[in-house]
Amino acid sequence: MPIITSFQNPHVKNAVRLRDGRQREKQGRILIDGSREISRAIAAGVRLVEAFVCEPLCRSEQSRRLLSSLPETTAELLEVTEPVFEKLAFGQRTEGVLAVAETPRPTLESLAPKLTGKSPLIAVLEAVEKPGNLGAVLRTADAAGLSAVILADLRTDLYNPNAIRASLGTIFTVPVCEATSSDVLDWLREHNFSIAAARVDGAVPYTSVDYRHPTAIVLGSEATGLSSIWTGPSITAVRLPMLGIADSLNVSVTGAVLFYEALRQRTA
Repeated sequence: MPIITSFQNPHVKNAVRLRDGRQREKQGRILIDGSREISRAIAAGVRLVEAFVCEPLCRSEQSRRLLSSLPETTAELLEVTEPVFEKLAFGQRTEGVLAVAETPRPTLESLAPKLTGKSPLIAVLEAVEKPGNLGAVLRTADAAGLSAVILADLRTDLYNPNAIRASLGTIFTVPVCEATSSDVLDWLREHNFSIAAARVDGAVPYTSVDYRHPTAIVLGSEATGLSSIWTGPSITAVRLPMLGIADSLNVSVTGAVLFYEALRQRTA
C-alpha cells in the first residue's frame, strides 16, 4: 500500500480530530493507541474501522504480533511515516500501531444478561470527571474480579484516550455502561442488589459490610462526593478510616480498598 506522508491526508485529519470528545460523538468513533489496548479491544469484539501502522516503530513483540493479525480484524490498514504517526499518537508512547474503532454502546439492559447465574459484585461511579481516575478504577475492577462497572451521571467521556490508556485496555473487557443516577438506582433495586455507598460521613466501617451477596459499591467524585440520591434506609453508608488531616482519598484508591475487601470476603 502507498505510505501516507502528509498531515493533510483525510484519514489522518479525521483521526486527529478524535482527540476531541465532540468529534468522537459526531463520528461515532474512538481512537485506540497502543498494541495492548488494541489487542484487548479486538478480543472484546470492538470493530476496528481502520488502523495506522508505522512498521519501524513496531519494535516490541506485542506490536509485531498485533501487526500480523490486523489484516484479519481491521477494515482498512494505512501505513504512515514516523512524523505522521507521531502526529496521530496520543502522548509520548509510540508503539507503531493506532486504531480507529466504532464506539461501543453498552446499556443497562445489555448488562443484565452478563450477570445471570452469579452473585455479582459491581462498582457504580457517580459524576467522575477525570478520565485518568475512570481508567484507574476500571483497571482495579478488572484486577479484583468485579462483574461490571456502571457509570452514573458521568462528567467525562467514557472512551477518552486518557481513560483507555489508564485502564490498560480493560475498558473493553470489563462490562461497563452509562446511565443516569436515578436509572442506575432503579436498576439495582430491580435486580435486588445490596448497596454500599462510600461516604465521608458513613456510619458503618467498610469491613463490617457483607459483600458476599449481590452487591453494588458506589463511589463519588473527590470534589463533591455522592449525591443525595444515594441515601436512604436501603443504602448502607460506609466509611474508610481517615487518621490524618486529609478528608478524602482518590476515588480509585477508595475503590481498590473496597473491591479487595469484597474479594477477601468472597474467597475466605
